[in-house]
Amino acid sequence: MVFFMNVKRFRKNLLDWYAVHHRRLPWRETSDPYAVWVSEIMLQQTRVDTAIAYYQRFMERFPTPNQLAASDIQDVLKMWEGLGYYSRARNLHRAAGIIVSQFEGRIPDDPQRFLTLPGVGDYTCAAVLSIAFGKALPVVDGNVKRVIARLLEMGTPVNQPTAHAVFKEPAARLLCHDHPSEFNQAVMELGALVCIPKSPRCPNCPVSTFCLAHKNHTTGVYPKRRPPKKIPHRHTIIVVIQKKEKMLVVQRPMEGFLGGLWEFPSIPGSFKSPPAEQITGEIRGETGLTIEITEKLTRIKHAYTHFTLTGDIYMGRYIKGRVRLQTAKTHRWVTVGALKRLPLHKATHKFLEPLAAFLR
Repeated sequence: MVFFMNVKRFRKNLLDWYAVHHRRLPWRETSDPYAVWVSEIMLQQTRVDTAIAYYQRFMERFPTPNQLAASDIQDVLKMWEGLGYYSRARNLHRAAGIIVSQFEGRIPDDPQRFLTLPGVGDYTCAAVLSIAFGKALPVVDGNVKRVIARLLEMGTPVNQPTAHAVFKEPAARLLCHDHPSEFNQAVMELGALVCIPKSPRCPNCPVSTFCLAHKNHTTGVYPKRRPPKKIPHRHTIIVVIQKKEKMLVVQRPMEGFLGGLWEFPSIPGSFKSPPAEQITGEIRGETGLTIEITEKLTRIKHAYTHFTLTGDIYMGRYIKGRVRLQTAKTHRWVTVGALKRLPLHKATHKFLEPLAAFLR
């Protein structure tokens, strides 16, 4: 790829802008590699404004890899509750154990070693090692791809699987080896604050004179994206089974979607309300319990990344039987107070208020 620009001037303009205009964020107030690593994991698929409070609580509770590794995964998931993409928390916990057992509690500064940790890919490796250790590794995230796509009028769709490798080459060419930490953060900050997806703020851009899209009035054309696939919709029936003052909750398998989180028993449903006998029969197959459906509590709607969900919530009364689970990992009978101490996913949170009102 040919660069028709003064790269040294580009770097200087960008670094000078970053020195003045970068946001004051809590993970930028420290050089601790562990803190940088936690922040980068949280910022994957999460907005900065949302991540700040989670980051602060997480670092207060687990300030070192040793303390994170020594903690119960349920406590870690509870701290992560509501942030989504829970595999990040599980991988972070597993990686902390490896750091303690194999790297004496220190984040490895060698890319090959760091890449062996669960949840660490090329972007995370480059971001953490460049920011925390000054390693000259180019970062490629969504902001960086957008900046480079406009800068060079690159036609590669930023959301295609090979985009990371394609954009890594120009990112490496642009990288300032003398100041890799500040430079990588500057490119990402430029994409977050100025070179935004819609209506980029070109008059505020320190490198607009180098940008082909700005020059050719094509900022609305770049970056290119593949058309998104249609998101499927699912329906589920969730049953709150009461046994005296307690309710049955089950834990999802540790690996996989929402792994390790707790929820009420559920079965696939449809928008046409099924008869109570069908619900009780399927719940018996899922839990081993004979129950009676007493009433419908509410309906919820929730959107995940890859599908949307409608859930019909029913109240059920335990009649007889011993819990024998088919798909869940384990179970507990809990009070409302104990329920709130477990890590729950957002769909469950959406009906906790009407549930609490019903139980009063």
